Amino acid sequence: MSHPAIFMDRDGTISEEVGYVNHISRYRLLPRSLEAIRLVNEAGVLAIVTTNQSGVARGYFCQDLVEAVHARLRSLAAGAGARLDAIYYCPHHPAEGSPPWRAACDCRKPKPGMILQAARDHGIDLGRSYVVGDSVVDLEAGAAAGVRGILVLTGYGRGLVEHQKDRFKTPPAHTADDLLDAVRWILGRRGT
Repeated sequence: MSHPAIFMDRDGTISEEVGYVNHISRYRLLPRSLEAIRLVNEAGVLAIVTTNQSGVARGYFCQDLVEAVHARLRSLAAGAGARLDAIYYCPHHPAEGSPPWRAACDCRKPKPGMILQAARDHGIDLGRSYVVGDSVVDLEAGAAAGVRGILVLTGYGRGLVEHQKDRFKTPPAHTADDLLDAVRWILGRRGT
């Protein structure tokens, strides 16, 4: 049986966009993110994070820090009665760092590798799923996987809408103030 999913970007969508989270103290959730994830859970939709973390390739931090940040995110979610069904991240960069991190991979957004892997791992119906993010690469990764994209105005989203909207290769299906508004819009459209 296949399930719908909401694929959420991490930085700028669930949590504050601070450049690189090179210390766990720099990881801060955006208001209403945990409420949004809880609504996804209550609707029976899979809540999955897909995030580029090229700071690993660039040598800004190690994979252990990425894992620690994700453990903190899971703990904060659990404390609010929410859960993430999976977290996928890409530690690669095509031109920075050394192998194995310096790589032209299929997982770095805007490529759809993380979404496609999640679909295989969790039996996801991509045609009934959405991507929510604050960046063009989120929308493009979704489109490449056959998933509709929602742009949030948190993180880089507001600047994209105001200054680069005419350059979108993949226009969003909807633009929302934040993750909670995006989730409410998606859940309001289920079955249509």
